Amino acid sequence: MPKIVAQKTEWIELGFELFTKYGAQGVNVEKMADKLKCNRSSFYWHFNSKKEFIDQVIENWKETDTDQIIRLTEQVDTPEKQLEVLVKTVFKKDPNIDFVFYLKRYALQQARVQTIIDEVDNHRINYVATLLQNLGSEEREAYIKAQVFYKYLIGYHEMIRYKKQDKNYVQQVYEELKYILPQ
Repeated sequence: MPKIVAQKTEWIELGFELFTKYGAQGVNVEKMADKLKCNRSSFYWHFNSKKEFIDQVIENWKETDTDQIIRLTEQVDTPEKQLEVLVKTVFKKDPNIDFVFYLKRYALQQARVQTIIDEVDNHRINYVATLLQNLGSEEREAYIKAQVFYKYLIGYHEMIRYKKQDKNYVQQVYEELKYILPQ
């Protein structure tokens, strides 16, 4: 007998997984219910619509891929160590990198989603700029370096997308970043 109600977190985790693999089209309530071995009504117990559900999946992505990383970075006490934690964390190969690819496609039809993406990008760039200011860069210079850092991060992930990441990726990234980061 199937369980009647799946937990909200189970739906969101599965939605994230499916969105990462197939985009918004892969988010099908009936198929997710089958996978979670529950009734479709379980979905509607937690969410009013597929749109609301996808919004919550996006919110979960923001929390996991931005806010948690910033909190992790801020657990260490010096800007140098914070940068080290940030580099180790964000340049590690991301098995869910396609989430952003599909999210940007989804944003073509949902202007509010593009606004969220822009907010996340700006939040991340501003965080790195603040970190670089704490390392000694002037405000304008820190912001420009943070933009280059972020664009490099996006390009880095695109280049390793289908490759195995080297074990010494942190050293390789630092070797390249030395041209934009404070010494």
